[in-house]
Amino acid sequence: MTVRELPKEALARNAVVYVRQSTGGQVQENLESQRRQYELVDLARRYGFRDVSVIDEDLGRSASGTMDRPGFRDLVGRICDGNVGAVFCLEASRLARNGREWHHLLELCGLVGTYVIDSDGVHDLALPNDRLLLGLKGTMSEFELTLIRKRLVDAALSKARRGELRIGVPVGYVWSRDAGLMMDPDRRIQDAIRTVFRLFERLGSATQVLLHMRREGLLFPRPADGTRASKLVWRAPCYRNVIAVLRNPFYAGAYAYGKSKVRTDLVDGSLRKRYGRVQPMEAWTVLTRDHHEAYIPWETFELNRHRLSRNAYSQRAGGAKSSRGGQALMAGLLRCRRCGRMLRVVYSGHYHKPRYSCKSGRWMHGVAACIAFGARRPDLAMAEEILLAVEPFAVEAALMAERDAMSQIDERKRALELERQQAEYEVKLAARRYEQVDPDNRLVAAELEARWNTGICLAVPGC
Repeated sequence: MTVRELPKEALARNAVVYVRQSTGGQVQENLESQRRQYELVDLARRYGFRDVSVIDEDLGRSASGTMDRPGFRDLVGRICDGNVGAVFCLEASRLARNGREWHHLLELCGLVGTYVIDSDGVHDLALPNDRLLLGLKGTMSEFELTLIRKRLVDAALSKARRGELRIGVPVGYVWSRDAGLMMDPDRRIQDAIRTVFRLFERLGSATQVLLHMRREGLLFPRPADGTRASKLVWRAPCYRNVIAVLRNPFYAGAYAYGKSKVRTDLVDGSLRKRYGRVQPMEAWTVLTRDHHEAYIPWETFELNRHRLSRNAYSQRAGGAKSSRGGQALMAGLLRCRRCGRMLRVVYSGHYHKPRYSCKSGRWMHGVAACIAFGARRPDLAMAEEILLAVEPFAVEAALMAERDAMSQIDERKRALELERQQAEYEVKLAARRYEQVDPDNRLVAAELEARWNTGICLAVPGC
């Protein structure tokens, strides 16, 4: 079909040029494809259309049906209004790569008399042959996309099973171009990671590890931008830093892949993918032990994992719960003999004295409360029994406390020494940069001199 064969009714309407590229990388790098798509405006004018508009809101968006495409929705809306005479695209597959959206678009174009024009020519969707041709193109495009995705996923999975897929690694590890996966050569970073494990072994709680590091002024390496580990900065730790180290099997020498899964939901008639839904360890795709050099043995990781699960307050019925603080000694340990539910600690009276109470049945089912009693007498009795049990080990406990105190002092000294060495390196680096610059170039020399002075002040306490 030539240009002259387009009916006047179609030329009297608007022409729409639909521009799309699947990924942000294509938008940045495949500029030739983008230029060719925008040149379709000139082609539409050569066909005889006076009013030509461009829809390019979908640049960087996939047409697989799992991503919202505002440009495609705008295109469908214009076609339904009957104001579009022809849709121009570089390839028909640019419009949709899934059968649902593709056949829906063809149906609408056939009903309102909108032509689809690509590099292969003009397609009239009211004609059975053109409808069949574009239908087959859409089916082949969808199959091609599915096949390409399957090949990529299978290749990545095969590489992951060999432990060769370069996934993101936690702080304390780096990918080397020559040696592969290895511990971070920075001894200060290694010591920070090991300090977290040593403190957890001694204190038994991730929260206590965090509080101890904050109290002692111990710093922790964190990504500068919060996501990537290309550049690390030393800051006061937060809870997620501590818990991420303790829960990650990577530090136990295990290579893990497929720790999260993708969930696809139907939202407003469109498929939406949700990423980052963490799976239990038993459901991980790949978990290869003894894959690389470890900070702790696998047995220690399993023990830490068990201790963390026991520390969690929200436990199933029948198990002891960890205390959440407060004045009561046996919070989270007592259960009602009558109903088996956990006794809760409530504070009442002018002095807010603690009491053990079983009111879960009343709150959940409206039945009468089982029992309630003051916490003072049972706590005193339990405290006496604890003191009697630990009295034979008083000397050993005192020696252990002394060792812990000396260990804390050594950890603090080691951290300060590594911090001093790092500061000295920064000062020497700033000095070398300053000495290499031309003194007459004051714009650069002044800035490097200021950085040198800042490094000296950071390296010298009280500067």
